[in-house]
Amino acid sequence: MIKMKSGRRMLAAALTCLAATAGYSQTTEPAAAPAAAAPVSWSTFSGWKRYHGNCATCHGPDGMGGTFAPSLVNSLKAIDQDKFMDTVVNGKANAQLAMPSFGADPNVMCYIEDIYGYLKARSDGALPRGRPANPPAKPKDFADAEAACMGV
Repeated sequence: MIKMKSGRRMLAAALTCLAATAGYSQTTEPAAAPAAAAPVSWSTFSGWKRYHGNCATCHGPDGMGGTFAPSLVNSLKAIDQDKFMDTVVNGKANAQLAMPSFGADPNVMCYIEDIYGYLKARSDGALPRGRPANPPAKPKDFADAEAACMGV
């Protein structure tokens, strides 16, 4: 470690650095602000919200897979909507893992079309990872259907 014998040497070094960079100017443009995420439909936002409330614990954030369950973003490239619905409603078991049935869970079944739509958009590359942009207000017909499904 080099020790300075006086504060004057430190001051001289600092002034030398300042003088050396005094004529320097940055020639690159400032970084552009990130593009705002495209707004999504209420249904897509609802799917994101319900997926993260009910499915992400096992299938990971944004449908990317987790410790206990596979990536749904990848799975939806190979299965159709009917197979997806059947698996959610009835569950699935294989030698190592099991997915429980959610057929009697209104927190999933009342929003199953929204969850599928959200995951399909992720699978198709139409929706990036993360919380979707500001959703529109909940439409009245959606609120009415939700209330009827939830028994409110």
